[in-house]
Amino acid sequence: MNKKVRIGIIGIGSFSRMHMKGVTEAYNAELVGLAEPDETRLHQHDEKFRVTDVPHYTDYNELLARDDVDAIIVATNDQAHREVTVAALKAGKPVLCEKPMALNTADCKAMIDASKESGAMLMIGQVARFNPAAQKIIEIVKSGKLGEIFYVESEYAHDYSKIPGSTGWRRDPDRHGIIGGGCHAVDLLRCIAGNPEEVFAYSSNKVLTDWPVYDCTVASIKFPNGVLGKMFCSIGAKRPQVDRTVVYGTKGTLYKDTFGTYLYMDKVSDEPMFADLNQQQIRVHIPNASKGHNTTAEVEEFCAAILEGRESSCPGVEGAITAYTCMAMVESSKTGKPVKLNYDFL
Repeated sequence: MNKKVRIGIIGIGSFSRMHMKGVTEAYNAELVGLAEPDETRLHQHDEKFRVTDVPHYTDYNELLARDDVDAIIVATNDQAHREVTVAALKAGKPVLCEKPMALNTADCKAMIDASKESGAMLMIGQVARFNPAAQKIIEIVKSGKLGEIFYVESEYAHDYSKIPGSTGWRRDPDRHGIIGGGCHAVDLLRCIAGNPEEVFAYSSNKVLTDWPVYDCTVASIKFPNGVLGKMFCSIGAKRPQVDRTVVYGTKGTLYKDTFGTYLYMDKVSDEPMFADLNQQQIRVHIPNASKGHNTTAEVEEFCAAILEGRESSCPGVEGAITAYTCMAMVESSKTGKPVKLNYDFL
């Protein structure tokens, strides 16, 4: 195989813009084909990403049939993830599938099974893992500087009312905002505290009242080792998109928002850190250097895993657990009862 992975992208829309940027910027990737059934959409990014000379297809099977396509990025709407991913894996192409992995566990399992049967790698695009601030938080937690973690919380707020898909696929009754967007917050909490054991959620629909799904969900989460957590998701909040995460440990606290990451710990000496000499803690500001959806790093990890013959850092099972956790929150908010998570479907 070449030193660069030759990639085809299936699905041209809002997500594909990020992936096209990621592929064109990645040091180990090369864009060699695009597929999209809508002829108009198929060419809408040609000039911006200078892909006029890249072969275009309205039938993705023609792209999959090419021997010079090493791997596929699936950037379709969520409802088509299973169909396209399974077809690509059966064609022997490693797949990077956009998050959320799927909208039900049967589809998640079918995608994982197709990867096992074909031997082709499956990676899920939980891109929040590649945000520099999120990676710093995970690094600090793993270092033990915070001591024993006892509480974590995260939020995802994004006004869906005027973004692409707001009049179509995003309104699917099965595509709850917590699955499509809140999965970012849930996935990061999983990276910090482990796989949830139980969830209990409340939901409401006060903003996007004509949508068939809840626009706000608050969930309590029980993690292993007695760690407690909370997740807030709103797809109707009137504010810029925000991802906020807080991690509480016995030795310190981490706080991340759009503007920076802060580490709070007890003073380690008598050296005054603030004008207020009674201040008993220090605050360290860690610049986020945030790239938002850092698809470049995500694509580079996908390609590196292929070239090195290893599993990616976010394999299909990881994407499935995150999606399943979100589904359990939806179930809890509908039934008014806690839901114990059972991962046997994997």
